[in-house]
Amino acid sequence: MSLYIRREASKLWKRVCAETTTEINLLVENWKYLLAGIICQYIHGLAARGVHYLHRPGPTLQDVGFFLLPELGQERAYISETVFTTIFLSFVLWTFHPFILKSKKIYTVLVWCRVLAFLVACQILRIITFYSTQLPGPNYHCREGSPLATLPRPGSVFEVLLINFPRGVLYGCGDLIFSSHMIFSLVFVRMYQKYGTRRFVKQCAWLLVVIQSLLIIASRKHYTVDVVVAWYTVNLLVFFVDQKLPEMPDRTGGAALLLPVSKDGRTKEENHKLLNGNSGEPLDRRLRTPVNGKILEDVKTDAVMNGV
Repeated sequence: MSLYIRREASKLWKRVCAETTTEINLLVENWKYLLAGIICQYIHGLAARGVHYLHRPGPTLQDVGFFLLPELGQERAYISETVFTTIFLSFVLWTFHPFILKSKKIYTVLVWCRVLAFLVACQILRIITFYSTQLPGPNYHCREGSPLATLPRPGSVFEVLLINFPRGVLYGCGDLIFSSHMIFSLVFVRMYQKYGTRRFVKQCAWLLVVIQSLLIIASRKHYTVDVVVAWYTVNLLVFFVDQKLPEMPDRTGGAALLLPVSKDGRTKEENHKLLNGNSGEPLDRRLRTPVNGKILEDVKTDAVMNGV
């Protein structure tokens, strides 16, 4: 038993090392896109912080979702955040599964480049929308009488730039249309819908997003319009942006194209075996057979062996 565990652990470690090498090569080529996406996430947080200074609390607007869904209350507001955290962490773990599992379809770096492109496109529209019209927030800390509903004038530029993370993110007001939670959830689920392999997981993921939509409204974190607009805006944006992006290479048949190349121009065979599970000699060696110190093609080899 211990011998089996050691052997499997050795295989796993080699797989992790080979995958790390491949992903590092992709990271070197695509780090600018990842960095730009991360910077845009900060800009989005900065914009959400800025609109909080403009927020003015007022009576909660009439909302169909508030009539249909019972209010969860502050003590149960964590339920929607729990569902969102489940979706978020599940997707992050899935994007790193190529480091562990033998069967794989995606490259981690390329997936996150694609995800960040979708997020940035959605967040640009979101910033334009919630700065166009500031609605009175329906959340408990955004209502009249709450000390968090309005922010005092910042004492310095750094106070704004630091965003008061994470408190400023959790207790923001004014950034309503459309829901940021729905942006992340829909982008993640659509990515798994396209590149995931488990049908049951896809169905559960869509069900979770629907449940999260209802919980966001029941928690009074957003108006119903914020969730409804997110559903069609995010799906349409992802669809059109996806058409403009180059398709990710399929690992089932073209993994060797992204592997490190040796000095003589051939792909390193060990990495190719580890990533694709191939054993034996490479194709070019199997097609050649040494005869009398010379290397001939298999077709010619038969003729030599028969004395022709």
